[in-house]
Amino acid sequence: MSKENSTYRQKQPTILSYINDIPNLLSLSGLACTVLAIYFSITGLYAAAMIGMVWAVAFDWADGLVARRLKGRTATDAKFGGQLDVVIDIVSYGVTPAILLLSYGNFEPIYLIGAFIMLAAAGIRLSYFSTYGLTGDKYTGLALDVNSLVLVFVFLFEGLFANGSFVIVLYISGVTLAILNVSEIKTPKLSGNPRNVWILVAYTLGITAIYGLQVIKLF
Repeated sequence: MSKENSTYRQKQPTILSYINDIPNLLSLSGLACTVLAIYFSITGLYAAAMIGMVWAVAFDWADGLVARRLKGRTATDAKFGGQLDVVIDIVSYGVTPAILLLSYGNFEPIYLIGAFIMLAAAGIRLSYFSTYGLTGDKYTGLALDVNSLVLVFVFLFEGLFANGSFVIVLYISGVTLAILNVSEIKTPKLSGNPRNVWILVAYTLGITAIYGLQVIKLF
């Protein structure tokens, strides 16, 4: 090994050193919420799953806001944080909704099609964004975080549908959002507007209160 390579290896930070970065901690907090959402989706406690999903979005927005304002972060810190964010996004906005649909549909094979479409669209959408980034100040295709915000809202109306018919609404909603994710429509970056941040705060707290009461009533 050359002296130059040896010096590089000595300066290269350890993997776990990036946990000390506040934006990355926020990203991992969002991942924790996502794991809870997946767990509660599988166990059938959907109200709790909705809380996990909306908080995953809140932490996703928070990590970006903090990263842009935090001083002293290097280009490597930013690159690592961006990669971590993409990996977590595929779980939060691809895997989680797919599992939600499968679970609500009692894991019947017919729902595998919708689950695949949702997950595939998330993967394609994230890969496209990683390659081309923003178009001006707008995304190409519907941003994936919007999927979760819409689905937790749609789930508020579950009680209005009888005989398991709500799964059809969930199926159509998920697939429609997936189509919009990979469409050519231009959508603004919502997290870049301070007003939208406060709207998300209010929305997150409101959703948490509504579904939290539903969870409490179950015990």
